[in-house]
Amino acid sequence: MSQENQNSNQLNIELSEDVAEGTYSNLAIISHNQSEFVVDFIRMVPNVPKAKVKSRIILTPQHAKRLLHALAENVKKYEAQFGNIEHQQDQPYPPINFTPTAMA
Repeated sequence: MSQENQNSNQLNIELSEDVAEGTYSNLAIISHNQSEFVVDFIRMVPNVPKAKVKSRIILTPQHAKRLLHALAENVKKYEAQFGNIEHQQDQPYPPINFTPTAMA
């Protein structure tokens, strides 16, 4: 492939400072209809009965499936490097009103 063709196939992605800081989420709620998947990322805080959606991502079904495969691949790479990620079968979701287990 020529250098000109390689440059025309490249995508320049810009990351602003505020987006680069990221948004912490400890719960995701996924819904869908025929044409899209909606992923709401939520941050729950101990002893606070209300949680806010911090970010909403809307994906086409094709992009949702690509994300699924990309996440699976990255989890495999993570576990190969850092060890198995334990999944708690008895508690699939964080409790809505979770409380700290230790006090400082």
